[in-house]
Amino acid sequence: MAIIPQKQLFEWGEIQKLGELKRLKLVLENLPDEELMKKLERERANGRDDYSVRGVWNSILAGIVFQHSSVEQLRRELMRNGQLRYICGLNETPTSSAYSRFLGRLLANKDMVLAMMNELVAELKEKLPNFGEVLAIDGKAIESYARPRKKENKKPRDGRRDIDADFGTKVYRGVKEDGSVWEKFKTWFGYELHLVVDANYELPVAFKVTPASNSEVKEAHKIVETVEKVQKGIIERCCYFLGDRGYDDEKLITKLWDEYGIKAVIDIRDMWKDGEKTRLLEGTQNIVYDFQGTIYCHCPETGKQREMPYGGFEKGRETLKYRCPADHFGISCKGKEKCPVGKSIRIPMNKNRRLFTPVARSSYKWKELYKKRTAVERVNGRLDFSLGFENHTIRGLDKMELRCGMALMAMLAMALGRIREKQEEKMRSLIAAA
Repeated sequence: MAIIPQKQLFEWGEIQKLGELKRLKLVLENLPDEELMKKLERERANGRDDYSVRGVWNSILAGIVFQHSSVEQLRRELMRNGQLRYICGLNETPTSSAYSRFLGRLLANKDMVLAMMNELVAELKEKLPNFGEVLAIDGKAIESYARPRKKENKKPRDGRRDIDADFGTKVYRGVKEDGSVWEKFKTWFGYELHLVVDANYELPVAFKVTPASNSEVKEAHKIVETVEKVQKGIIERCCYFLGDRGYDDEKLITKLWDEYGIKAVIDIRDMWKDGEKTRLLEGTQNIVYDFQGTIYCHCPETGKQREMPYGGFEKGRETLKYRCPADHFGISCKGKEKCPVGKSIRIPMNKNRRLFTPVARSSYKWKELYKKRTAVERVNGRLDFSLGFENHTIRGLDKMELRCGMALMAMLAMALGRIREKQEEKMRSLIAAA
């Protein structure tokens, strides 16, 4: 917390009853910002000190917690709310130019600001059992406050336009009840937040902000490498990595297992363009698979197709084991004596690393793990509804990355505060005051 010695304006017991300010208090007390404060104070040196570094910093955090979309909106709240000024450590409201200068200094020290997130994640890893064991990734579209620029516009950066943002498109596909295929396109001008969260606790672990057109898969590779460098303990603890079909990439799935020992649980796209329903598994006579990696056997006598029950992943052999459905379910099979499969079959992952993953796509475990992927969508929703990203005035990649990072840090600091106050059940709440 950026601690500020100051004149007592209110009794502390009164402050504790202020309800909404409790959320801000949790952030201010649990954010590891002391080194940043000392550096900014050294940079100020003998410059003007009308408003303390710590007070302005705390007020900017207040703007995030209370969803103020602009500096002017924050200033209006500070002018009318003496309790808020007191919590922040301000005797009077800073001017617009003071905020402008301070935000410029924060941008110059962006790496130091964002490094606080790693400290919070490391502390949560020590306090929460199995934190980081199941990670989920997703991309979130964030529109720029600026209007789209004309391609031929070559004007230099002036702080009013956004020359970093570009257009992104997401395609959503599905099948209706009548079997017809639907398709929906979403296009926006701005950025994309690539976010990794702990799927059990619904708390952010890592993020990256890029122009909207950047590939989700390529950014997933980079963000995993970054987490391995700065949060090695999280990668060592991680067992499962979840993602929607936008992250369906054989190189990513292979990399997660071969380099980090992490099992990918990522939805798959139908890449079969020839209309085939199944294909013969190489090296077998009567075993086929579909585009999702589900395994079927054909009875040599009747030709009847049956799904083969999953028998588990054999780590030492890197194979998936599937059992004879007749033996497993105790059903009659006329061709059992002639069947070359016997009681079971082992399929090496290297037959197709995209289809045959350490957690079989047809298994109940895969389906149960994949349900947890929605955790990242809920965290994205909290950014919108609880931390103000539905309404912002941000232009520029650096500003957007700083703002996203501070919002995610506020989320983690509140969670850490709840834990320290023995309120783990409210750990994900960004609204409840006490």
